[in-house]
Order: sequence, then structure tokens, then C-alpha cells
Amino acid sequence: MATRGLVLYLLVSFSAAVLSANFLIPDYSNIQKSSNSTFLSSSNVSATERVWPELEFSWRIVLATIIGFLGSACGTVGGVGGGGIFVPMLNLIVGFDTKSSAALSKCMIMGASASSVWYNLRVPHPTKEVPILDYDLALLFQPMLMLGITIGVSLSVVFPYWLITVLIIILFIGTSSRSAFRGIEMWKEETIFNKEWAEQRRTLVNSRGELLIDTEYEPLVPREEKSEMQVVCFNLRWKRLLVLLFVWSFFLLLQIAKNDVAACSTWYWVLFCLQFPVAFVLFGYEAVKLYREHTKRMSTGNTESICEASIAWTPLHLTFCALCGILGGTVGGLLGSGGGFILGPLLLEIGVIPQVASATATFVMMFSSSLSVVEFYLLNRFPIPYALYLTGVSVLAGFWGQFFVRKLIAILRRASLIVFILSGVIFASALTMGVVGTMKSIKMINNHEFMGFLGFCSSQ
Repeated sequence: MATRGLVLYLLVSFSAAVLSANFLIPDYSNIQKSSNSTFLSSSNVSATERVWPELEFSWRIVLATIIGFLGSACGTVGGVGGGGIFVPMLNLIVGFDTKSSAALSKCMIMGASASSVWYNLRVPHPTKEVPILDYDLALLFQPMLMLGITIGVSLSVVFPYWLITVLIIILFIGTSSRSAFRGIEMWKEETIFNKEWAEQRRTLVNSRGELLIDTEYEPLVPREEKSEMQVVCFNLRWKRLLVLLFVWSFFLLLQIAKNDVAACSTWYWVLFCLQFPVAFVLFGYEAVKLYREHTKRMSTGNTESICEASIAWTPLHLTFCALCGILGGTVGGLLGSGGGFILGPLLLEIGVIPQVASATATFVMMFSSSLSVVEFYLLNRFPIPYALYLTGVSVLAGFWGQFFVRKLIAILRRASLIVFILSGVIFASALTMGVVGTMKSIKMINNHEFMGFLGFCSSQ
């Protein structure tokens, strides 16, 4: 299965990058610990002093607004957020320190995701009479993804900065390349389909020789069969939404409680370990549900896919999805993103159509990013004026990005554009974060700073 190849690539890349630390980096263990904290993580730790520029009109603000708008628009359409673009932009152009840049990036991702979800709630499913937000997949991946994010954030202060840069380059280029190939395949299929449709439109006749005038095929344009409010009510599944909100609230309370206890103390580990049963129980419930539905369908000879996905919901495949969720969340937390750059391509790999994959990935990412924003706010990690301004820009970008791209797809009849946008955002993130990370790593080497792993307890 193609999905196995994707995750196998991620596992091998992650393991190779970690193991290389033992061979490629000289031993700087004799250097004082004070130099260890120069750059700990691009996501939540930086020893640089807090730098918060004033919010005033300048070319930096204008450029950041343009980049933020385009990045949010494309990121939400692709279902990957755009954090790989926002962090370097806020750090290099606006002038924020790395930690504050990551926190503000989460604010932008949250704003764009929320507005994108609101737009998608007003859009019916393009092919079936089901919600465009796939709640089954959201409930399957969200708990494991959030569990992985908390693990990744904890590990981010342990991993050296150079290793995080290596992971960014390897993983982002790998997932963007795979998504690009997937988009090319879809483009070819759509080309064949459009040619056949155009030919049938010109020559279609019925058995009596009468010309049939077909209506224009618009697979991605919302049908006018229901009012906007009816579509919204149909797309909302309150029981499942409440379950997702419960998981979000539980993880948030645990993160807040952990901040008030000493690192590696007994209560710290108790709170840390409480995340696992909740995540596994919710995943297990949804996995059993999907397995029973799959078994029932197969016993009746119905081979129709479940959750828009071509994957067979067997115990092996469900365990595989759990591994994907934890891996995606861990790497996302380690690199300072919401995990969307893995979840988006993964949903496409298992056969979810681009519109549903984008909507579902953005939906899940809204929970993970908002969790980080609330935690960052309680820790006073970002300036409120900048957060409100940049979040407002992202809210507009997320809505209008969805609007214009869907109109463009309806005109061209090519849903593969979503896949190309996803691939482009991930590749752009690889370039920006890779270049910035390489420059900082070279500077650290020239300054003979510590380049190895740090202690877990002493770094929390």
C-alpha cells in the first residue's frame, strides 16, 4: 500500500537523522551548560531574549501581511497550516525572537483554520450526501495526533537545533515530493475525464436518436439543493464535535497543570501519562466502530469505501493509522507545526478526495493549533496586539483562499489543484526553514556551541 511507503519513509528518515547525531557531531560536552540554551527548539524554547517589536506601520509590516495572507490562504486550502513559512517570516522580517515567532505562528494557523472550517461548513460534499468534514477520520486521528504533539513538544527541548533542521529538510521534501506525484497522477486522470466528458457532451444521444443536452458538470461547486443554513446544520455532528472538544479540553488542562509542577517530579509524570489512556480509549472506540462497519459491509458484499478512504479497516491497518497519528504529531510538535504537513498527505494516500482531505485536515489542525495558542497565552509567549492583527489577517486569508480556489477548481474542473497547493506549501516551508536552520547551525558550529542532545528533565 502506498501509505506504508510514506510512513516507512518517515520512520527511516527520523531514525537516520537521530542516529547520525552520534557520528556527525563532535563532542562538546565540556562546554558550559549556559551555551546549551542558545537554540533549543524552533517551536517553544529559545535562549535569545524576548524581542517584541512595536506594532507600527512600516515596510516590514506590509511585507509580513502579504506573506502571511498568501501563506494562510494556501496553507488552509492544502490543509497544512503554513507554520513553516510563518516562523521564518516573523523571525527574519518582523524581528521577533524564535520562541515568540512560533507562538504567533500558532495564532495565525488557528485563525486561518477556524475561518476555513467555517467556510467548509457551508459547502456540501461534492459527491455524496454526507458531511464534507469527515468526523470518523477526525475522531480516529485527532487523539493520537494531539498525543504525539505533546510528546514532540517535550522532546523539542532535547533535540539539538541542527537535528531539527535535518528533519525539516528530509521530511518536508519527502512529503512534498510524494504529494506532487499524487497531484500529477490526479491531473492526468482529470485530463482524460474532461476529454471524455467533452466528447460525450457533443455526441450524446438517447436510444431514439434525440440529442440530450447535459447540464454542466461542476463537481466542486455547492449544489443549490439546500439552503446555506441547511447545509451548515447537515455538516455539523454535535455528538462527535463534543467528543473532539472533550479531548481538546482534557489535553489543555493537562498542559496547564504540568506547567505548575516541577519537571520530572512524580506529579509531572502522572499528568504526562494521563494523556495516553484518554487518547487510546477514544482511538480504540472509533477503531472498533470502523472495523465493525467494514466487516458488516464486506459480509453483505458491499465494497464501498468507508470515510471516503480506500483503506480496509482491518486491525493491522487501524494500528498502522495509530502509528501514523502519533508519528505525525510527534514530528509536528518537534518541528513546531500542527502536524498538518503529514496528516494532509496521509489522507490523500489512503484515498480521501482532495476537498474532504483538505477540510478534515484543517478541522483537526484547528484543535491542535488552538490548544497551543491557549497555552502560549497563559505563559505570556506573544504580544496581544500582534496576535490579534496577524490572526485577523489569517482569518480573512483562510476564508477568501477557500473561496477563490474553489471557484478556480470549478472552472478548470481539476481538484488536483488542492494537491499541488499542498505540495507547494510544504516545499516552500522546507526551503525557508531549511535555509534559516542551516545558517543558524553553521553559526553555532563557528562559535563552538554545544551541538548534542540535552537532558530531558533539565531542559523542561
